[in-house]
Amino acid sequence: VQLVESGGGLVQPWGSLRLSCAASGFIFSRYAMSWVRQAPGKGLEWVSGIYSGFRTIYADSVKGRFPISRDNAKNTLYLQMNSLKPEDTAVYYCAKPNVPITDWASGVRGQGTQVSVSS
Repeated sequence: VQLVESGGGLVQPWGSLRLSCAASGFIFSRYAMSWVRQAPGKGLEWVSGIYSGFRTIYADSVKGRFPISRDNAKNTLYLQMNSLKPEDTAVYYCAKPNVPITDWASGVRGQGTQVSVSS
């Protein structure tokens, strides 16, 4: 399993970014995927998840701002980040949760991509 994130960067408050995660080494379309993040000095925080059937779930902190999506033809997971806030600053990881899913932040993660929100 290999997960490679991209798309992070420095953005002003209320700006937008789109993160991508290229997946390989497994049948992507069959698995639920998630995004997790780790802010400086804090623990890992689950952000959002998407099932193989495209149903989505979100942490309250990002609900309505960070739609998650997937393109199974491209083996790619996305996180569209809108209305960014300074408290969204973190390293963002895509993850393939262990099944059965009891913890969306579990399982294999990529190397992460830094998102910094600052004026």
